[in-house]
Amino acid sequence: MRPGRRRALTASVRAVTEVRNWARNQTCSPAVIERPTSTDQVAAVVAAAHGAGRRVKAIGAGHSFTGAAMTDGVSVSLDRLDEVLAVDGDLVRVRAGITLRALSERLHDQGLALPNLGDIDVQSLAGATATATHGTGRALGNLATTIVGLELVDGRGDVHRVDLDTDPDTLKTLAVGVGGFGIVTEVTLRAVPSFDLHAHEVVEPLADVLGRWSEFIAGADHAEFFFFPGDDRALTKRNRRTDEPPRPPSKAAYVRDKYLFENVAFGLACAVGRRVPSLVPRITGAFAAAASERDLIDRSDRVFASPRRVRFVEMEYGIPVDAVPEAVERVQALIRSLHHPVLLPIEVRCSAADDLPLSTAYGRDSGWIAVHQYPGMPFEHYFDTVERIMDDYGGRPHWGKLHGQTADVLRERYPRWDDAMALRDRFDPDRTFANTYLERVFG
Repeated sequence: MRPGRRRALTASVRAVTEVRNWARNQTCSPAVIERPTSTDQVAAVVAAAHGAGRRVKAIGAGHSFTGAAMTDGVSVSLDRLDEVLAVDGDLVRVRAGITLRALSERLHDQGLALPNLGDIDVQSLAGATATATHGTGRALGNLATTIVGLELVDGRGDVHRVDLDTDPDTLKTLAVGVGGFGIVTEVTLRAVPSFDLHAHEVVEPLADVLGRWSEFIAGADHAEFFFFPGDDRALTKRNRRTDEPPRPPSKAAYVRDKYLFENVAFGLACAVGRRVPSLVPRITGAFAAAASERDLIDRSDRVFASPRRVRFVEMEYGIPVDAVPEAVERVQALIRSLHHPVLLPIEVRCSAADDLPLSTAYGRDSGWIAVHQYPGMPFEHYFDTVERIMDDYGGRPHWGKLHGQTADVLRERYPRWDDAMALRDRFDPDRTFANTYLERVFG
């Protein structure tokens, strides 16, 4: 690592206002909000804040459900750090504030793509990688596993450049840093040639999917399923890479399915369910019954991601992949015992093990179980009880989603936890980047 030179530059400042995340369950009122356009400006902001004893937090697109980016000190927005800086073969150097959607478009222009994506692409690259955001695929890791180099401003305002060749251990720790080590300003990642996906979605009995879980996740490059709480049907999604001619949905079909049905109609139904909870079983049953088969071939990023206009809160846990069927059955049993209804579906995915110390999939192939609830509906007891189920499997919470774990518990679930925290002491010894959330989860 080579500390870069700090320059006394002033970042752009806008009028101070409330900062809130996409789900609107996290808010803060920073003393100042900065919108830098360069690494030097980020470094100057951090150095000035450190000198004044102020805390600093970076925020990307605000798609974390936790308070990871919240602060009453200096909030650094990364939205102006959104350029693709260089493309060299399959290596892409990019500013860390770019959204996954914009990055996918620019990669496609170069004949490239990200190997995997989740079902939302509006997050910033910095936020998505820092929280180990993932898609689904038994042989594929989370987004941070594509990182081969990065640039980071530490807690005193010094700039560090780290890559896989010269300092792999440091890079792998910083790749999933949850905002606790510094502000990532640039990322170099390894892309893959552009590819199309054959997407097949069909409704199947939930018991059948769980009964052949291993076969299900091995049967496609990207496999996942959703089901509404208490319902015995699953909407399965199998995406396979293909060289067949594209068969994208028509514009009318896309608007009908992705906007009118999944967003407008479902959003209105959720609003009704929140006002009249007794109607929730009918609402979820109707939407489960209305799900239909889809079969198409389109560009990978267009298949992976869908528009999400209905807001929600979410908790997601990674557990050993073979434990998923039993855990899902236990969650179903729990839901039947709840005294309040659940409006939103449960999502089940899988991903490959990796060697990033703070990655939720460190050292084990992982199955993912995500639970959601509509804003304004009770969720605390539901999430807390699901969390206790996941504890039985050594579950690790997604860093960007709600959970109640503390550093004492998490230390036992991450074999290289102490190594990672020692690196934090090197990069942020004065805890410039600390906040309430990090104090709970990092200590």
